[in-house]
Amino acid sequence: MIAVKYDQRHGGAYDRGGADSYYCRGRRPHYFKSGTYSSEKVTEEQMTAAEIAAYHAGYDDNERSGDKKDWG
Repeated sequence: MIAVKYDQRHGGAYDRGGADSYYCRGRRPHYFKSGTYSSEKVTEEQMTAAEIAAYHAGYDDNERSGDKKDWG
């Protein structure tokens, strides 16, 4: 099995998937072209299959880690 390496830059698809999981948000694939919330947002309809896969990988990796925001 070949391990896939994802671009983990802040604002990227992998990062946004992990953030959505961390903050207990549902899955809505997206990413930002540059900085999170300070650049153009790219939505699922505009994403490639590889970008969507990176988003889901980030989400799944964070789910497996159990790292969640403590709202208490």
